[in-house]
Amino acid sequence: MELYEAIEKRHSVRKYRDLEVEEDKLNRVLAAGRAAPSAKNRQNWKFVVVRDPSTRAALSKAAEQPWMSSAPVIIAVVGTGNQVMYCGIPADPVDCAIAIDHMTLAAVAERLGTCWIGHFKQDECRKLLGVPKSYNIVEMFTLGYPADDGDARLDRKPLKEIVCFEKFSE
Repeated sequence: MELYEAIEKRHSVRKYRDLEVEEDKLNRVLAAGRAAPSAKNRQNWKFVVVRDPSTRAALSKAAEQPWMSSAPVIIAVVGTGNQVMYCGIPADPVDCAIAIDHMTLAAVAERLGTCWIGHFKQDECRKLLGVPKSYNIVEMFTLGYPADDGDARLDRKPLKEIVCFEKFSE
């Protein structure tokens, strides 16, 4: 699949078929995350792959999103650094988001669906996954075969509403 096609086709999937994700597809998705750029190439992340149904159910409960447990895979992306970029922004959320974006686009190329999860109880999910308190789960995402082929993607604003040239403007 061509990159721009994957970008256009990616949308949030909240209903999954009861099918396992093949090991080779999962590994290609994870490799896409590994290939993502990061601040000073530190790669301060861990990808926690969860397939166990009881752990997926517990994560789903901690995220207050019951549909999550229907996905055959949940991946928690953990930031493992504490660096702040020169611009004053913490590096982990940025780096992890880039890695997730790479993985979600790779998933589309594999005909898999994903959904970013930012609503979850950090401490509870950390405990479920054995993540030390010194690290944060930046985001989680579901992964699996979509239950339908429908594109539930929301309309996007036109470029003229979100792009400024040379200087910021309202």
